[in-house]
Amino acid sequence: MTDTRVAVIGGGVIGLSIAYHLAEAGVETTLLERGALGSGASRATADVVRSYFAGNPVSSALAVRSLEAYRAFPVRPGTDLPLRQVGYLVLFSAPEQVAAFEADLPAQRRAGVDVRLIGVEEARERNPLLGDLPLLAAAWSPQAYVSDTAAIVTAYAEAARRSGATLLTGRPVSRIDSAAGRVFTEDGGELTAEAVICAAGAWSPALVRGAGVDLPMTAPIEQELLVTDPLPPGTPEIPCTLHAASGLLSRTRGDRLLVGMGYPGPDREAWRREVAERFAETYPGLAELDLHPAVTGLRDASPDRRAFIGHLPGPPAFLYATGFSGHGLCNAPAAGELVRDLYLDQDPGIDMTAFAVGRQRTG
Repeated sequence: MTDTRVAVIGGGVIGLSIAYHLAEAGVETTLLERGALGSGASRATADVVRSYFAGNPVSSALAVRSLEAYRAFPVRPGTDLPLRQVGYLVLFSAPEQVAAFEADLPAQRRAGVDVRLIGVEEARERNPLLGDLPLLAAAWSPQAYVSDTAAIVTAYAEAARRSGATLLTGRPVSRIDSAAGRVFTEDGGELTAEAVICAAGAWSPALVRGAGVDLPMTAPIEQELLVTDPLPPGTPEIPCTLHAASGLLSRTRGDRLLVGMGYPGPDREAWRREVAERFAETYPGLAELDLHPAVTGLRDASPDRRAFIGHLPGPPAFLYATGFSGHGLCNAPAAGELVRDLYLDQDPGIDMTAFAVGRQRTG
């Protein structure tokens, strides 16, 4: 006898979306989270949902589908979300960056992304804080919104519970025996299920080995975002802006700018100094503002920055959704729908081989 029909491991935005979509479909679902809900990668986002992921039209397609779901949140699952449209601006300073954008554009358009190449003058109009950077062009996508990750996590959790799901926190999973449909927790607990779904982010590779799945994910990466001192009065709001050459990402957050740039690595202080230098070059009018740590979180990553989503039929069945590489917030609604459809043996409406383990070898 099983304790639950489906056990979901991971209570970030991906796992909660899966739990909600399964429970909504009438599937008895139990979710286990090692800490508090949304305490992993979901706590270290820029709170931006967007559709354009350069060079990655597969993630873009999930993001387009997810953005539609976020807009419909007041109806389903029934929660008003903050969604303030700011747009997404990517600054190009090298000819090869422009060439790569143009080569990628047809696939992005097929994925449903609204994005176009704009000139330097328009880029500076859209972000008037930019300094005298050597720019050639920019990509502009209006499909980017500032939201609230914590609100999304809460909305999915409450909707999952209303639909009958059980959400257990403070239950780190130590291993999975997928052949028996058993999940073991570090406190000695055990749960049996007809299906196990791993959505544990950075902790996924070790867990899915119990199901015979070898995820070629990179080592977990700690993400850190910084925030400026308060901006001078009258500073205009800017779009979410990425400088392609440096990787500096910035957006307005209240009376400050939220800033990120890649990953800190082992020498965090040296990384912060580098971010400050790139920030001062990009926004010389704000160079006197200090940067302060804002949020940190452990992030999973796949080699091509595309998620792994798969299904090993049972009984007991085993499914996984991980490796979102910082795209999780933008992909979460669609990921929940895909995993639900795989479990229920329904057509997910998308070619799932794009998310298969081993795609690097098979093309």
